[in-house]
Amino acid sequence: MITLTGHLMDTGILARVLDDVLEYGGDYRIVSLELGRQHGDESRALVEVRAADAELLDRIVMRVQVHGANPVDPGTATTRPAPADGVFPEDFYSTTNLETLVRLDRDWLRVERPEMDCGLVVSPGAAGTVVRTVPVSDVRAGDAVVCGPSGVRVELPPQAPRGEEDDFGFMSSSVSSEKPQALLVRQIAERMREVKAAGQRILWVGGPAVVHTGAAPAMVRLVHAGYVDVLFAGNALATHDIESALYGTSLGVDLAKGSGVPHGHEHHIRAINTIRAAGSIAAAVRSGVLTGGVMHALVQVDKPFVLVGSVRDDGPLPDVITDVIDGQRAMRAELHDVGLAIMVATMLHSIATGNILPASVPLVCVDINPATVTKLADRGSAQAMGIVTDIGLFLEQLARELC
Repeated sequence: MITLTGHLMDTGILARVLDDVLEYGGDYRIVSLELGRQHGDESRALVEVRAADAELLDRIVMRVQVHGANPVDPGTATTRPAPADGVFPEDFYSTTNLETLVRLDRDWLRVERPEMDCGLVVSPGAAGTVVRTVPVSDVRAGDAVVCGPSGVRVELPPQAPRGEEDDFGFMSSSVSSEKPQALLVRQIAERMREVKAAGQRILWVGGPAVVHTGAAPAMVRLVHAGYVDVLFAGNALATHDIESALYGTSLGVDLAKGSGVPHGHEHHIRAINTIRAAGSIAAAVRSGVLTGGVMHALVQVDKPFVLVGSVRDDGPLPDVITDVIDGQRAMRAELHDVGLAIMVATMLHSIATGNILPASVPLVCVDINPATVTKLADRGSAQAMGIVTDIGLFLEQLARELC
C-alpha cells in the first residue's frame, strides 16, 4: 500500500505513479482518492500495488518514490556491508535528489545533502548516527549501505497551489524564447538578493560563451558586488578569459572589433603557457602577470572556483582537475550553503552540476539553445527554470540590476 499527498491532479503526479507501476510490470488498484475542493487544498491517494514477486515489487516501490509516493508501512531500513571498495551490495537503494529520510529502529534520520544516483551509507557521527549519500566510486568495503525500499521515505519539494505560484515560479513552465526577458532578469536579481540576505551562497556554472559574447566585464562586476560565491567551469572559460585579459581576444577574435587578428589562433595556447609558467592562476595574479578578467576578480575577492577538464582540452591550465572523479569530489565539496545555482552557456557542466545538487536548490539555466534547458530537466533536475536568450545580453542586464 502506497500513499501520495499533494496537488496530485494539477501536477500529474498520480498519473505518473500509475504509469510507472505498469511500465515496470506491476498492477495497481486505487483504494481511495480524496480530491481537494479549493485551489489550495491537497489531494490524497491510497494505492495498492502488486507484482509477481517481492524483488519486482521492491523495484516498483523504489521507482515511484521519485514522485513522493511512499509505503503506508515503511518498516525499518535494512543495511548490508559493501562487498568491496567502489561496489554497492546488489540490492542497494538508489537515491533521488529529493529530501529523503531513513528509519533506523524507531527514529527517522534526514539524509545529508540528497543527490541522485548514489547509495545511502549509515555511519556514526559527532552528534549520533548519520545517513549520507555516497557515490559508488567513494563507497568503501564494509560501509553499511541501505538496501531495498524498506524504511526509506522520500519527500516532494513544496508545491505551489494552482493559481498561487509566486512571480518566480512561472519560469518553470515550458522553455520558450518568447517570455519577457527583462522581467525574468529582475526576478532573478531579486531572488539573488534574497539568497544573499539569508546568508547563503550563489553558485555559477559557466561556459566560454561568457567571454566570446563580451560579457566578461559584466561578470567581473557581479563578482566584485558579491553575487558570485563559487564558480564551476571547464578549461575553456578560464582559458579564454585569461586570453582576453592578456591579448584582448577570445579564440583569436578581437573582442573590441569583432574581427580576427594576426596569429590570433595562437593566443589561447600562449595564455595557457603563461599561466603554467606562473604555476597557477592565483600565482599569476599575485605576480602581476594577470591583471584583469573573471578569474582575476575571483582571486582578488578570494572566491573559490572548480575547473574540471575533458579529453578535448588544450594544455590544460594548471588549476584544471583532469581526473573527473576528483573533479566531482571537488564540486561536491563546494555545494555547502548554496541557495541558488545559475548556469550559463554550458550544457555538459550544467547537467553535471544538476546531477549532484539537491532538488531543494533552485536552478536557473540560461542559454541561447533551448535544448540545453530541456536536457537539464530531462536528466532529473526538475527544479530547473529556463531562459532562452543571448548570454551577453543576460549578464549585462543582470549586472545593471544588481550593481
